[in-house]
Amino acid sequence: MQTLDISKTNPTQILQIIRNQRSKSEDVENIVKPILADIRQNGDAAVLKYARKFDSPDLKTFVVSEKEISAAYNSINPKLLASLKIAKKNIEKFHKASLIRKEKVVETSRGVKVWREFRAIEKVGLYIPGGKAAYPSTVLMLAIPAQIAGCQEIVICTPADKAGNCNPTVLAAAKLCGVKKIFKVGGSQAIAAMAFGTETIPKVYKIFGPGNQFVTTAKMLVYGEVDIDMPAGPSEVGIIADNSANPAFIAADFLSQLEHGEDSQSVLFTNSAALIEKVKAEIVKQIETLSRKAIIQISLQKSFAILCKNDAEIASLANEYAAEHLEIVAKNEAFFLKAIQNAGSIFLGEYTSEPLGDYATGANHTLPTSGFAKMFSPLSADSFGKMIQIQKVSKAGLQKLSQTVETIATSEGLDAHKNAISIRLK
Repeated sequence: MQTLDISKTNPTQILQIIRNQRSKSEDVENIVKPILADIRQNGDAAVLKYARKFDSPDLKTFVVSEKEISAAYNSINPKLLASLKIAKKNIEKFHKASLIRKEKVVETSRGVKVWREFRAIEKVGLYIPGGKAAYPSTVLMLAIPAQIAGCQEIVICTPADKAGNCNPTVLAAAKLCGVKKIFKVGGSQAIAAMAFGTETIPKVYKIFGPGNQFVTTAKMLVYGEVDIDMPAGPSEVGIIADNSANPAFIAADFLSQLEHGEDSQSVLFTNSAALIEKVKAEIVKQIETLSRKAIIQISLQKSFAILCKNDAEIASLANEYAAEHLEIVAKNEAFFLKAIQNAGSIFLGEYTSEPLGDYATGANHTLPTSGFAKMFSPLSADSFGKMIQIQKVSKAGLQKLSQTVETIATSEGLDAHKNAISIRLK
């Protein structure tokens, strides 16, 4: 972990140094584009070809059978299943409460009523990563809001292992959520299959889920053919902390994000040089006990501690970084919460460890990364639908607006528009 001092390096340079370490390969797009084109043209045959090339050399079919799903569900540890059920309950509770199905009717003028109603997207595709680790929690975070929204067809794509098997915890979580259409396809080929449709994999209207740079690039390239949730690539955490923070807690949360993959990143924003040194010491101590030490050591080289002069500088840099996850562990918590405009999900206080949000608080863990929190929101139930505008105008309302509409239509040279109003008043 590098330390950058804002008194020695200006904020613009600091942000550039951090961004340069975020995983981004210039040739990714050139790799992904031919895969997308091949699958668009050749469907199942191309999907199977890439599934064998990148995941399972001897794969015979990429369809997950009901027998496989049931066997996976019955095989997992009862304690894990119970934990998934608790997480599911909390996720359902939060997402049901946040979904507005019908907004308040607004009478814009006498006899003119306008409102919006929610409608679910009928067909959605969920991408569940499965490379360095399996994520049953991501199944819950995607499938539960999709069901709450009322999506009619839910498709899951997730890579198989070398033996051609999907992770059993992922399949068990899917069964827990009632999802039956599951395919053993990962990477950019999964995104292409769901975007274009094949003989076996249904074409969907919107694709959801995080992934590596190949998955994220594929999602960006198929946008327009389908909608996507957000750019959700390599994971990251920003931590705002002062000298009141427990360095062991900060180090633990710092490391927890880095174990996702070699391209993950953690950034500490603080005005305490002493805290930085204590956190570094804790990292050295704690990393020795972690099973994914080798991965963490690589992602740690892309991570930073930023020493700022005051809280205002911390807030400014944190806003520009726009972290996927942002922890605030500081005496001046209220100031930072108000000052932060850009973050995917905020975690307040020393006991609100980021992994709690990954699994069980009920908030969603599918969040914008790589600075996209400046313009994207976290995933929610309303991400799985759209709002339809509805208008109802009485005869009195028509009479009240007729002159306004006729005048504007005339100015635009649209006589038929004007006639559609005037004919009703004759």
